[in-house]
Amino acid sequence: MEYTSGAASWQKVLRRAVAGLLPRRPRQRRPGWSIGVPLIAAAAGLLFTTTATTAGGTPLREDRRPQLTQLIEDRREEVAASEKQAAELRAEVEEQTAALADTDGPIKAQRDRAAASRQAAGFTALTGTGVTIELDDAPRRADQPLPKGASNDDLVVHQGDVQAVVNALWAGGAEAMSIMDVRVLSTSAVRCVGNTLLLHGRVYSPPFKIVAIGDPAALQRALAASEGVRLFREAVDHYQLGYKETASTVTVPAFEDSTALQSAKVLQ
Repeated sequence: MEYTSGAASWQKVLRRAVAGLLPRRPRQRRPGWSIGVPLIAAAAGLLFTTTATTAGGTPLREDRRPQLTQLIEDRREEVAASEKQAAELRAEVEEQTAALADTDGPIKAQRDRAAASRQAAGFTALTGTGVTIELDDAPRRADQPLPKGASNDDLVVHQGDVQAVVNALWAGGAEAMSIMDVRVLSTSAVRCVGNTLLLHGRVYSPPFKIVAIGDPAALQRALAASEGVRLFREAVDHYQLGYKETASTVTVPAFEDSTALQSAKVLQ
């Protein structure tokens, strides 16, 4: 055992007491930022490089709606040119088939058989009594607030609204029908993109006109009995949507587009 003098012992006791009163210096630790900062800088550099490459020298936040509008217009012109060419080719095929039918018995027989089905298939124009339905969006200005409790979807015509009218007219015994002066066939499909109507590759804006040939009284009863049409007419009262129903002598045009079947499904 080691012994020290009294003075030395008191000095040690005093130093320990003073050391206990002073705050201890924290142990130096390597901060996490010293590792994270280089990683963040590298990721930011990669992001900036990718953005610059994607932009290709153009501002990413630039409003490109005018470009989209021009692209749609260009595609419409291309479709119109293709449809014109297709119509010319169909006319040429029809002319050559008619010439062959004069000397070829089987071709003449098949041609007569097809001609007998043209009206039922929708390839001839028809005129008769019927009804005309017009569906339209609610009128609204940019500075006008929405009606109380309404959203933007409540103020436009939807695909289901058009389909409800079409289905009701077929159920009411319609013999022929057109939408926006385009003949409706068994292969026709009604689609809505926003507040526009897509039918046979063409885009139409409201108001949407639907014409059906048949007994006007029966067609109007079918419209009145349709749940979908009833709901739309209630929305007309609440949100000022447009609905017009008239009975008169109407004309449904012949179908003039391609009749090629794109897909089919066999039901068991």
